[in-house]
Amino acid sequence: MKIVSIADVKKHLSAYLRDEASGPFIITRHGRPAGVLLPLEDEEEIERLVLAYSPRLQAILNASRETVAETGGVDHEAFWEDVEG
Repeated sequence: MKIVSIADVKKHLSAYLRDEASGPFIITRHGRPAGVLLPLEDEEEIERLVLAYSPRLQAILNASRETVAETGGVDHEAFWEDVEG
């Protein structure tokens, strides 16, 4: 992992994208972290990243976790009976 300034990334973005083996790169603005440049291995990884940072999906997951904690969730057999039915 390398720490690079936003000015340097602006000047050499193509080089950073080619140098994916050294990533991720922490991008700084005025010496403070401002972003991350991550190498991607495939298109599925893009989808995982987008979903991981989706506020809507996170809200759904958190609500589901709370429901499972409160109710104990759905019995495995009952789940598959509902799916098959």
